[in-house]
Amino acid sequence: MRPILTLSLVLTVTPSVKNASADEMAMRKPAQSMAMTGMMEMMSPQPGFRLYGWIEAGITGNFAFPNDNQNFGRLLDDRSNEPLLNQFVLGAERGLDPNMADRFDWAFRIQFLYGSDTRYLKSIGLFDLVTDALIQPDTPEAWFLAHFPMSGTTGGLDVKLGEFMTCLGADMSDPRYNVFYSRDYIFNFGCPFYGTGALLTLHAVPELDLYAGIDRGVNVALEDNNDSVSFYGGAMMNCCKGKACCVAKLHAGPEDPRDNHDERYLSDIVTTWKITDKLTSITDINFAYEESVNAKGYGIAQFLTYAINDCCTVGIRGEVWRDADGFFVAQFASNNDFIHFERGDDSVFDPRTVGGGRTTYGAITAGLTIKPRVPAPLTGLMIRPEIRYDRSLNGTDPLNDSSDRDMFTAAVDVVVMF
Repeated sequence: MRPILTLSLVLTVTPSVKNASADEMAMRKPAQSMAMTGMMEMMSPQPGFRLYGWIEAGITGNFAFPNDNQNFGRLLDDRSNEPLLNQFVLGAERGLDPNMADRFDWAFRIQFLYGSDTRYLKSIGLFDLVTDALIQPDTPEAWFLAHFPMSGTTGGLDVKLGEFMTCLGADMSDPRYNVFYSRDYIFNFGCPFYGTGALLTLHAVPELDLYAGIDRGVNVALEDNNDSVSFYGGAMMNCCKGKACCVAKLHAGPEDPRDNHDERYLSDIVTTWKITDKLTSITDINFAYEESVNAKGYGIAQFLTYAINDCCTVGIRGEVWRDADGFFVAQFASNNDFIHFERGDDSVFDPRTVGGGRTTYGAITAGLTIKPRVPAPLTGLMIRPEIRYDRSLNGTDPLNDSSDRDMFTAAVDVVVMF
């Protein structure tokens, strides 16, 4: 298992806005009715300066009680029958003035993360080996954005520098904007998490944003495992009065340690359609390719969400992901095995760190997103119970101690925002 590089096409639902990364995140918040203004206020920096944070904790019960204590095919919810402090995040940010299209403005975001998710979300060269504990520190986002007016465009040009979320796929590393506690196979093995570099976003017309940039590679920060840069760019087009949108992305470049010529690619198509005020459909199609070993991975995830009321949304997700050459999907039993793989370290890995071989993975997940009202200074609360069934669809046995075709789990997480 190595970090995955991406080419993506994303079809989603949103009006045109000023921050490309925030656009993509907001478009893919399926637990809402796609009233994008409210979602954008949560997901992109709000006008002015603010301090904020959240705490996420969860547990995944595995009914097979595997001896290796692993839920194979999962990353952030990988521990079976063990409570996790997934994320404790503190952030500071300044947002753009929403009426800034015709003048200069600036924004920034910095976040500090402490939790078990850091084992997988941290980037090479930034707190990556400071500890081998289950709970680890990280700075997942630290960027500055300058907005410049530009004649002939609707919204001008944004230039972002620093470390930022790559925002590919329907699931995201930020738990506040996902339907379920567990992520799909596309998130875990078909998308990068963060990049460090420069990203330009041109708000050309109300229906079209264009973006292009370079970064140091997938999940790479201050140290580079192959001293090469990668290209990251694409376009976003929305239509149908904000009920449909298309985002096309490309992230391509060498990603293997000490290999600066073999490239890795991933394509991802996310289609979000607001069918009614309450019912939303999201389809995520994914393709990954590793040039050095001619390995392919590909799949699809289908989400449906229905808002019962303002406090409760029901969701279902079905997915299939094929690891055609046994290259992408694995479990990482020791806390730093994943980052050692990314770095290309000559390390002794836990014997429970194994791949799944040439396998077609299927999964179906159903759950609720419950949002009770909370008093100040809290700003939000989410409780997400779910049940999930995973299965090998081609006769292999990668699940539950590498001995089963099937895995049944029940999970719940709580996200407290302030």
